[in-house]
Parts: sequence; structure tokens; C-alpha cells
Amino acid sequence: MAKRSFLLILMIFSSSWLFSQEKIDSLMPVRGLCLGVPRPAEVDNFIQFIKKELKPGKINTLILMIDYKYMFESHPELRDSGALSKDEVKKIVQACRDNGIKIIPQINLLGHQSWANKPGMLLSVYPELDETPDIKMPEKYVWPNADKLYCKSYCPLNPKLHKIVFDVVDEICNAFETDAFHAGMDEVFYIGEDQCPLCSGHDKAELFAGEVTAIRNHLALKNRRLWIWGDRLLDGKTTGLGEWEASFNNTYRAIDMIPKDVTICDWHYERADQTAVYFAMKGFDVVTCPWNDPSVAVTQVNDIVKFRKSSTPEMRDRVRGVVQTEWLGAGRFMDSYYEKGNEKPGKNGGRCFRAVVDEIRAINK
Repeated sequence: MAKRSFLLILMIFSSSWLFSQEKIDSLMPVRGLCLGVPRPAEVDNFIQFIKKELKPGKINTLILMIDYKYMFESHPELRDSGALSKDEVKKIVQACRDNGIKIIPQINLLGHQSWANKPGMLLSVYPELDETPDIKMPEKYVWPNADKLYCKSYCPLNPKLHKIVFDVVDEICNAFETDAFHAGMDEVFYIGEDQCPLCSGHDKAELFAGEVTAIRNHLALKNRRLWIWGDRLLDGKTTGLGEWEASFNNTYRAIDMIPKDVTICDWHYERADQTAVYFAMKGFDVVTCPWNDPSVAVTQVNDIVKFRKSSTPEMRDRVRGVVQTEWLGAGRFMDSYYEKGNEKPGKNGGRCFRAVVDEIRAINK
């Protein structure tokens, strides 16, 4: 009798859990976190974070910003400091697999090839790929500046470029055993510059679309899907979104030139701008991305649920969910999440992520 009662309780619990999982998957298919890759010494703590926080929080997608912090074999000259070994990557892969989380590695392509007064690894090793070689890195970086330098870009028409870039993209996708790759491509201020002998005179939207399409087509050869940030596909002037969250240099017209199977990460941090609807109406899968303001993030989560409940099946299926963004490495993000050290309470990614997870749980109930 006791055994029968136990089995009955187990069946009720199992069916309740399955219903709950089915409900949250229906309300919000993608529930993600994007952050910098952990340093080698942080890998074990990060794996515990996956088990103790991400899985219970119903997170099913993890975008890891790798860039060149991996011990590449195809191009060892591009290895950055703090690079992960293949064994360390496999530990992360196994932890995510065990906890039902899809990994999407990111390497910044096109833009973000420098930061402050230092070029990134790609342009440090291959300066000939620089879109603006005449603009020298300053000894001390300030914004604004006369060169309008935020971050460098590579030249998308350089004939040497794609062999190098696609080698590292393929290697990182193989290492993380994934069918998706995030190429960044946000905040591209330098593109089609007059001083570039290859890009000069080219339409900036066509250049941007050409690079997105080239990356997408390469990934498609191995049945992998491209993800990118969406800001360069929005008209910053017409929308009033400005030159950071959207484009002032006409790349926004590329939205009608790129393949529809590219997934768009639509980031807005100060307001819950509902541009995800625009991307969905253009035929793209889209996720909304908050950062450090819990009140904005909670509104974004509820906007997604409301939209999916009140839209046609075609539109509903394109608005996929939410991905919390964090521009710290994994170690500092975990400090922020647990409010340790210098990562104090307030507007920070850790507190915002807690708000996102709590709201998803509340909606699921």
C-alpha cells in the first residue's frame, strides 16, 4: 500500500513538473544569459553557478563571449591572455549539457576590434585587416574624440580576412559542440570609410549585409545558425534611439538584405523599447536583451509574454524570449550576482538577472 501511494505521489509530481516546463517553454522558449567567458581559475565556480543558479532559474541558453580567450590550434598567434584550454571548455560543455543549457559562443566580428587605447588580438596580429589604419590608437583614450574612434573595425573586403576568421569560428564552434554562433556586429561606427582602398565608395548597408551574409553562409555549410546584435539594423534617427542602440550611418537598410534565418538580439537598457516587434515583422527570430536596470528588464519580460499571447502564430513564434546581457567576465558577474566585493547593490547585471529570473518564475506560476 505504501509503495502504491509513493508511486502515485511520484506520478503527480512528475506530471506537475512536466506541465510547468511545458508552460514556461510555451510562454518564453529562450531564457538566456550572455556574459564573458570565465578565466581558467574561475571555471569550477562557474560550473557550480550553472548547476545552482542557471538550471533552477530555468535558463536554457548561454552566450559566452569568447573572442580570443581560447587556446586556438588553427591560429595560436591569436590566443589572448586568460585563454581557456580545450579540457576547460569541455567541462563547461558537459555542465551545460547535464543541465539542459544550449551554449552559443561569441567572437566579435566586423566591429569591436579595439577597446579604449588598445587594438584587439585580430588587428594586433594582422594590422593589414584594419578598416582605418590611418587612425592611430591614442595613448590615452577619451570620448568624444576628433577621430570619432569608439572601436576599430576590420575591412570586410580584405581578401585575407575570411580564411583567418572562419578558421577560428569553426574551431570554437567545434570546441563548444554547438549548432549556433554569435558574431556580435554591434556598434559598428567604422564601415565603408573613404580612406579604405577596398571599401571606399561602397554602400555601407550593402557592406554590412554582405558581411552578415558571408558569415551566415559559412555557418550554414555545417548546419549552424548565426546570431547577431540588432542595433545596426535600426534607424537611429527616425526612431530617436540614437547612434549607440541604432544606426546613424545608414546600415539599418541592411535589414532587407540579409537572410531571414539570422537570430537578432535586440538590446535596450534604459527603456523597454519594443523594437522586437519590428524584427519579427521583418521575418526574423528575435530575443530581447536587458542589462542592468531591473525595472526595465521586468517590463521587457512581460512585454514578451504579452506579445506571444496576443499575436498570430507566425509572429508569436518569432519573438523567442529574453537574454540577459552582462559585459563583465563570469567571475565579476558572479560577484555581482551574489553582491560580493566591489559589485555592490544597485543598477548592476547581477541584480538585473535576479529580477529576470524571479519574473520568469512568477509568470510560470
